[in-house]
Amino acid sequence: MLISFCPVICTSRPVESRAFYSRLFGFTATHPTEWYAGLGRPGRHHEIALVDHGHPALPEEFRTPVRAVRITLEVDDRAGEWERLAALGARRSPDGGHLVVRDPNGVWIDVVAPN
Repeated sequence: MLISFCPVICTSRPVESRAFYSRLFGFTATHPTEWYAGLGRPGRHHEIALVDHGHPALPEEFRTPVRAVRITLEVDDRAGEWERLAALGARRSPDGGHLVVRDPNGVWIDVVAPN
């Protein structure tokens, strides 16, 4: 049984990325090092991690910044979250049913609410 899921983003912009996820989505560092940052949400099992793409702990073939990723985040207060995120630069998708924002690495974040 799956009890946790933590996407790891290889980044050339670890400091900017950490600030982005903290500012927009309330993540805090749970395991920060010079080349890795585990980010979590207090009281939740929502995690994401950032790793410096050039660090020698990664196998050579993985030492590349992220190129194409889309993450979907589900929120319970669509109107409130959309208003808050729009004030921080997010915009509505062309179909109007999603709010989208890109992180400093180009990761596409799609913010949706349950139907």
